[in-house]
Amino acid sequence: MIRNLLLGAAASALAAACTTAPAQAPDENSVEISVIEEVSSYDRALATAEDLVTAGNVPTAIDRLTQELGNPDLTDAQRASLYFERGQLRVSDGGFDVYGGVSDFEQVVDTFPDSSVAADAGTLLGIARGEATSLNFILEQPESSRTQRFEALFRLGEHQEAIDLMLSSGLMPDNRHLVAMLQTGYLCDADGLAGPAYGVTEPDGTRRQLRFCDFGK
Repeated sequence: MIRNLLLGAAASALAAACTTAPAQAPDENSVEISVIEEVSSYDRALATAEDLVTAGNVPTAIDRLTQELGNPDLTDAQRASLYFERGQLRVSDGGFDVYGGVSDFEQVVDTFPDSSVAADAGTLLGIARGEATSLNFILEQPESSRTQRFEALFRLGEHQEAIDLMLSSGLMPDNRHLVAMLQTGYLCDADGLAGPAYGVTEPDGTRRQLRFCDFGK
């Protein structure tokens, strides 16, 4: 009985405290702790590549995905996705690497056939192989001009062979090809270098005079 009275009194006191006690002001010395979700290396690589593509620098975006593919902690799904994304960039208008795209799509289809991107990779593989066949047909035709041969080689990803033809034939590629040569490290600022100079307008509108990096060194 005493136990019940004590429990009843304690309950009444607790109820009164809840209804009459003033709210306690927050301690000004307290530190608010927030949880920051860590962004994975994989997500950072995709985001960086997307930013580079938006800025008009597809070759460097390809290099960023290539770098991430060396990450040993990738899951199979992530690795398949990176190969697929890199393949798309390689066969894109600014990628100039159809052979590389074919290789990446084959990697997805052959190594990660159960991945979510395998079906799409198979479709794009067929398209890329078809383009490679068409470009090689141009190279096989004796009547193809040197400019046509240069553009076919460069598009396939045979950049050094295309540049050798360009220099030996005195060709002047359009700005798209020159920008790609700059972004892939073939062309550098003209100061201190020998050989022909090329006026190049970068995607952001910057105008530069460039020469081949290995001339005059």
